[in-house]
Amino acid sequence: MKYVKECTIIFGITLVGELLNAFLPLPVPAGVYGLFLLLLLLCGGIVKLEDVEATGNFLLDTMPIMFIPACVGLIESYGSMKQLLIPLLVICMASTVIVMGVTGKVAEAVLSVKKNRDGVVEGEPDPALAEAMEEIREQEEQ
Repeated sequence: MKYVKECTIIFGITLVGELLNAFLPLPVPAGVYGLFLLLLLLCGGIVKLEDVEATGNFLLDTMPIMFIPACVGLIESYGSMKQLLIPLLVICMASTVIVMGVTGKVAEAVLSVKKNRDGVVEGEPDPALAEAMEEIREQEEQ
């Protein structure tokens, strides 16, 4: 019964995402609406993680299986893609490098903002650590 409840919650949120996609004139996939809605519900405490965790983990564990049909479709269309293969590979590699770089820079920026918010200025020692080191030095001098 637990899995039925979890599936109902997940599929209900997915259905709301589909409805939002149908009614809102934005070029956003229904799955993205559903994911953001689930995120908001989890962050707001309306849906508890325990209410969707087991089924969500199952869906994540079986996700690689869902890529098999797409891979088979790519293999079957190799003949028509052969002339575009090098540009496709270059685009895939370039976009991967760009995404990795942007992700790294965003992570650095978030960490920098967090450090500054917590009162730690980059390049300067942590005030609590500096105070503790000063106390140690004073004790050693005595």
